Amino acid sequence: MSFLLLLACSWSIANGRAATGEVNQSLQCVVVLTEDWASTGGLMFLFERDRTTHDWKEGKPRVPVLVGKKGLGLGRGVVSSNLRGAPIKKEGDERAPAGIFRLSTAFGYAPAHSASWVKLPYLALTKQIEGIDDPRSHYYNKLVDRSKVAKIDWRSSEQMLRQDVRYKWGVVVDHNPSATPGAGSCIFLHVWMSSSTPTTGCTAMREKDLLRLIRWLDPARRPILVQMPRAAYRSIQAKYGLPPDRS
Repeated sequence: MSFLLLLACSWSIANGRAATGEVNQSLQCVVVLTEDWASTGGLMFLFERDRTTHDWKEGKPRVPVLVGKKGLGLGRGVVSSNLRGAPIKKEGDERAPAGIFRLSTAFGYAPAHSASWVKLPYLALTKQIEGIDDPRSHYYNKLVDRSKVAKIDWRSSEQMLRQDVRYKWGVVVDHNPSATPGAGSCIFLHVWMSSSTPTTGCTAMREKDLLRLIRWLDPARRPILVQMPRAAYRSIQAKYGLPPDRS
């Protein structure tokens, strides 16, 4: 598949009943919980909702993950929440976003024909694909195929096809869907460098755990990521009908 660009965040921010409706339509929920806003590690839980009863059922296993070097910051997703004591996610702050987000697209180093098992739309990374983190760019918060852009207007970006394993496999987290300059860009679930190396703003895990997650994610089931400290999660769980925290 040929891409000019891929929006890293493709869903609008919502609130009130509209946001609750979007969350209620999801039948797959990835929950990442940390101890507090400054924690650099946490646990990931996978839940599926029964179409008839709407009850959530937890899958196994629970997976260790790493988040930002500075922990978490309140991001922009399908719900606009005011979580008490939350720092606000900003570009370059080394915090992973907290909130409720759509999971839209998978990517990786493998060519498309080798990733036919991926249910999500899949982007095969090349040397030309860059993640644009320059808030002044028209392409801010997008993955762009540089060879297909007529006028390069960014001064800062990340080449997605790396020499390390970080983006060998990944999933786009739809954070900052309106591409508000400076609110944070190009957030992913990806392979960690090691079990002791936090990220600069993404959520990372072992390759085998990420592969299991990607195999499980199904766009027909409208998967979402809910990521925040445990206390904050418990404060909104009932309001949005999220899976119960039994950890």
